[in-house]
Amino acid sequence: MIQIFTTGGTIDKVYFDANSEFEVGHSLLPELLSESNIHEGYRLRELMRKDSLEMNDEDRQQVLAAARECDCNRIVITHGTDTMADTAAVLASLKDKTIVLTGAMQPARMRRTDAVFNVGFAWAAVQLLPPGVYIAMNGEVFEAGAVRKNLKAQRFERT
Repeated sequence: MIQIFTTGGTIDKVYFDANSEFEVGHSLLPELLSESNIHEGYRLRELMRKDSLEMNDEDRQQVLAAARECDCNRIVITHGTDTMADTAAVLASLKDKTIVLTGAMQPARMRRTDAVFNVGFAWAAVQLLPPGVYIAMNGEVFEAGAVRKNLKAQRFERT
């Protein structure tokens, strides 16, 4: 069984106008999993609905506590990309679980999104990787503490 936690972020954003007014809406993760032909073998729990730039240390501790208390050894966390590396670093203290964070550069509700691919990629990664904390984005896996988001290039890279 794989535990999936959602925290919000771009993957779940809903934009209201061309001026980028948005809110983090209900997670589309059930639809994304179904679209990826993943129908069982997971439990889904929403932890919060926040843009990752609004997440603080208390929120990261909430994610850490949920992962620590979870009885599953394999966990996927959807997260906003801007501070995903920060949350991964906090989770790195959990050595006995395989935890994979993923998200999207474009909201899942948009026609051109990387959300479906990233969710499917994270699903595979969490089953194949050894215990540790990782970020799985756009076909690459990065270890927690050795990754950063390159805002200009809109991708993750090793540090």
